[in-house]
Parts: sequence; C-alpha cells; structure tokens
Amino acid sequence: MLSDIKTQELARKVRVHAVKMVNKGGSSHIGSVLSIVDILAALYGRVMQYRSNEPKWVNRDRFILSKGHAGAGVYAVLAECGFFNIAELGKHYQDGSIFSGHVSHKGVPGVELSTGSLGHGLPVASGMALAAKIDKKSHKIFVVMSDGELDEGSNWEAFMFASHHELSNLTAIIDRNKLQSMKTTEETLSLEPLRDKLIAFGWNVIEVDGHNHNELFSALDSDTKKPKVIIANTIKGKGVSFMENEISWHYRTPKGELFDQAMKDLGEKI
Repeated sequence: MLSDIKTQELARKVRVHAVKMVNKGGSSHIGSVLSIVDILAALYGRVMQYRSNEPKWVNRDRFILSKGHAGAGVYAVLAECGFFNIAELGKHYQDGSIFSGHVSHKGVPGVELSTGSLGHGLPVASGMALAAKIDKKSHKIFVVMSDGELDEGSNWEAFMFASHHELSNLTAIIDRNKLQSMKTTEETLSLEPLRDKLIAFGWNVIEVDGHNHNELFSALDSDTKKPKVIIANTIKGKGVSFMENEISWHYRTPKGELFDQAMKDLGEKI
C-alpha cells in the first residue's frame, strides 16, 4: 500500500508514459487520459487487491475502464505496477501491437475487458458484481466512466440493476471533467443535477476532487450497503499546462515543441 506521496509520483510517471506513448504512436485522447490518471494511481497504488505476477488470481479486485479511449493510462499504470515490462509501452498504437488505442484485454495482462464503444463498462461490471455476490466472493469491482458516456441509456439501466440487486461490491467512478468530444457536457446533453439523479437511482453518492489522492482514498475505502458512485471532479488534460480544460486535446497528438513543453510540465527530462 503506497502513501499519497508515492501515489502522486506514480501518477506523474503514468502521465509521462501516456504522453510519450501518444506522441510516438500518433494517437489521440491524451486529454481524456490525463484526467483519470490520479484515479488510476489511487486504485492501483493503494486501494485494489491484485497480484501483478498472477493477473488471473481468483481473489483479485476487478477494474474496468468504460471510457476505453483512455487506454494508454491503463497500460501505463499496469506497466508501472509490474504486470509487464515498461519497455513494452513503446509499442502502443504500432501496427500489430497488442496495445491498441482503445484498451484491449487480448494478450494484455491485467486488462479485464476490451472497451471503446461507450456505455458497456458499467453493465458488464454490474454483472460481474452480481456473479461475485451469488458466489459469495469477497472481491470488488471498480469501473471508471466518462461523464459524456452517461448520455448512453445502457448506463441508466445498469444503475437501476445494481441498486435493485444491492451490489455493495460495485464502485463506479465518474470522470467529471465536463467536456465531451467538441463541446461541454452541458451543451451536448445536460447531466445536471447529476448527484440528485444518482441518489434517486438508489446509489450511495460521494463527490470528490478527482486529483486529490486523500479524498479519493477516503471515498474508495468507505463501506456502504448500496452500490457506490464517486463523482470525481477532474480537469481534462491535467498536468500539462496547455492541455488543461482545452477540449481540442480530445483528438490532438502532442508533437515537436508541444511535446517538449509537456515533458517539462511533467518534470521529465527530454
């Protein structure tokens, strides 16, 4: 179990890896990756039970990235936590690589589910949580969702399903960076009052600063008899000055001087 200082350093390393991966492969979605890095660091550095040398350990906690386009962040945190060699990250988004742009479980130790089409992560996680409950297993299921994907009706069916079955072993974390595609979430399809909606659907709702590790630890560790949803208020592009809250970095690739500036912002020598 890492301290908050060590999980913050884990987050910094994951951000560096992700920017390098996107730069080398010419992929995108770096803004979406950077907004969830602190959540990933809290989960893998402190909260989740797993064995990196035994990825299919039966008692492991399960993690699903529903916003699959942020897969570079998951690959990076898995590498830093020993699931595979860090050097493998250099193959991200290369022809024939197992490290696809959207996260894939095929051949990648530690990835439970391939995602990319939005609205699938929470329904699958709910099924996994129900199966664990039926089998009287103690492991937990965590799923990170984007706020934009809450436009998908499948998520609201899953919210109802999980509440009905009292899936207290399920935690959803909503990456609430308030941007999706080329507009804000509120311009695209208003989500507010989001907290009230989730409470009405029967979930235990906790709202935190998604970049504050101690707030994340407290929320993730809290016990509840209901399924739990954490609204993590985040900044898209967090950690790189010119990417923060800039919606264009949903699609752009940092190159040249912008890549150099990103490395400088993240405290990395070029």
